[in-house]
This record gives sequence, C-alpha cells and structure tokens, in this order.
Amino acid sequence: MLEILYQDDDIVAVNKPANLAVHRSTFVGPDDAFLVDLLREQVEGRLHLAHRLDRATSGVLLVARSADVAARLGEQFMGRSVCKRYLAVVRGWPEPEEGTVDYPLPGSRETGPRKDARTDYRRLATVEVDIALGRYEKQRYALVAAEPQTGRFRQIRKHFAHIHHPIVGDSQHGRGDHNRLFKQHFGSHRLLLHADALSFSHPLSGQPLTLQASLDDTWNRMLDRFEWRAAYAAWRDAAG
Repeated sequence: MLEILYQDDDIVAVNKPANLAVHRSTFVGPDDAFLVDLLREQVEGRLHLAHRLDRATSGVLLVARSADVAARLGEQFMGRSVCKRYLAVVRGWPEPEEGTVDYPLPGSRETGPRKDARTDYRRLATVEVDIALGRYEKQRYALVAAEPQTGRFRQIRKHFAHIHHPIVGDSQHGRGDHNRLFKQHFGSHRLLLHADALSFSHPLSGQPLTLQASLDDTWNRMLDRFEWRAAYAAWRDAAG
C-alpha cells in the first residue's frame, strides 16, 4: 500500500518509495511495478501525473484527478511558483555551506540543447567515518538540503555531481566506490535523495498547501548512525 499524504476530490499526494517507477517508460522493464498502477488500486477514478520523480528518488509525488486540474498544476510548475524541498547525502563537505549551483543542463537526451538550471543548497550536518577508501583513511559525507529553482531532468543529481559532491547511491552520476561503502557498512542500497516537501496552491480553491513525506528505514538509520537527527529536525521545523 502506498502512503497517501493528502487526498481530496481534485488531487492526491503520495509518499513515493525509492526504486519504484512512476509510470511506464523506456527506462524500466515491462515486468516492473508502477506507482500509477498501484495508486489506481487505492484510489478510484482517473489519475493524471502533475510532475515526476526519478525512479530512485523517494518522497512527495502529486497526482491530479482530472485533466483540468493537471493542467492547472502544470502551470504552477512551469511558472516556478511551486517550492520543492529535497534532502540528500553527498560525498564530501560542500563549501560554502550555502550556495546556488547555476549550471545549464540538457533534457533526458544528453546531446540535447542545454537550458537554464539552478539549485539552491544548504549543508545541514557533516560526518567523518573511519573507513579507508583509496588513498584516504577517513571519508567525509554531508547531509544537505536542496531546493531546485528549475525542473530539469535529474537536475539535483547532476548539479551535485558537477560541484564534485555526488549524491550517495547515484549509480549514473556518483562514485561507485562510495556507493559500495554505504552498501557494505551501512546497509544503504538506495539513492539517498528524498523529496521532503512540496508547497503550492490548491489548483481550484487557491488554498496554500505544504505536503511533507516521512523518511524510510534506510534514511532513519543514516540519521541515527551519523547523529544527524537533531539537525534534520531543526531544518524541518525552520522550513515549516
């Protein structure tokens, strides 16, 4: 069963699990499960995706219950009036602690034209672990918050890789040796990127909504193992 975060006659929001494809595409196999199909077993009526999340990413996903509502939500996303808040674990300690990655990105085709892409980030907490890897006796990781100001394909993943702080668990843009370290020592077998919250206006009533998604077991283990729980809670409280 999918965790439903919000539901009315116009929209449904769910907490998408990691490694679940949202819909059928060329990137997934024909026998894989799809979030839209699973949601149809829980919610009656037509469903229209209002936006997308990568298969590997967890968190808030918004679904419209009519084509008109989907179009209205699409206008908010296109107009950049939707605030998207993400949580990630990255290799290294980003400097400065707060900043903006301003780096144009292509679409789903890497050879396509590059478009404006900006991601604000903030370092929330750090850790240094006593595990040797390569020429380093200890490894550094950071808990970071990210707010994309644009909506390019895999934007957050590509932007952190661009500044040499790839997200842990990213098999396409990250570091395989650090991904294996997290699997072997911390039992983390997923991309550590979570769509924590989505703030927008209800497409019909205009009511401001902020929907938040809880963390899964892997994320909770990381927060406890690295003593990041207080930093995470303080960030959430401050962000509302």
